[in-house]
Amino acid sequence: MPPREDNSDDEGEEDVRQFKIILLGNGAVGKTSIATRFSHGAFNQSYKQTIGVDFFLKNLTLPGDIQVALQLWDIGGQTIGGKMIKNYIYGASAVVLCYDVTNSDSFADLEDWYRLVKKSFGDEKLPFCVLLGNKTDLNHMRAVKEVKARNYAVENSFLDLNVSAKSGDKVDLVFTQIAAALCGVIMQKSELDSQTAIVTAAITNHHQHDEEVHGGAVPEYTKKKASCILS
Repeated sequence: MPPREDNSDDEGEEDVRQFKIILLGNGAVGKTSIATRFSHGAFNQSYKQTIGVDFFLKNLTLPGDIQVALQLWDIGGQTIGGKMIKNYIYGASAVVLCYDVTNSDSFADLEDWYRLVKKSFGDEKLPFCVLLGNKTDLNHMRAVKEVKARNYAVENSFLDLNVSAKSGDKVDLVFTQIAAALCGVIMQKSELDSQTAIVTAAITNHHQHDEEVHGGAVPEYTKKKASCILS
């Protein structure tokens, strides 16, 4: 009888579920910002364009004390025609199709990125896919209507989400939902809400272009000249 293996060193080790998540989309949509915000809780005002692929790692704990390790692959936006792109995508547990909500071209080009995903997997089962709009802090400049994105997500069975890598709004929530879906964990609304970052608005003191407005004085030409009577 062969000697019994000693597994005492393995006792107490946590069973960590590991998943490969690919971030795809045009350059400058904020893929690196999203990955950095999630993995390091930080945001930089400027990033160098990703050439090839960058990697980020973050551990999560889901309800039920389920330990998850997410490996984020940040694919450069110029890599779509590269020879290695299929190797980067293949084997992914989830794909996050990223676009800039203020850039309609970045949304339209997602069809090419998704076509590449399907081509990379061939006849195999496609990974879990998420449609992710970034830069919601610029919602006043939104060029991609929410209903249009929602319809596209429904047509392709994507999870439809929006974030702001700059403010951190809902970034943790996105990856928590992805991890939960991959693990088959159903999270309660209160548990999901706890993953939503509290966002504080920055107040900008705009320069007053009207030189007549100073010290609280109101320019003469802005004063009401006549009464308005409604009958």
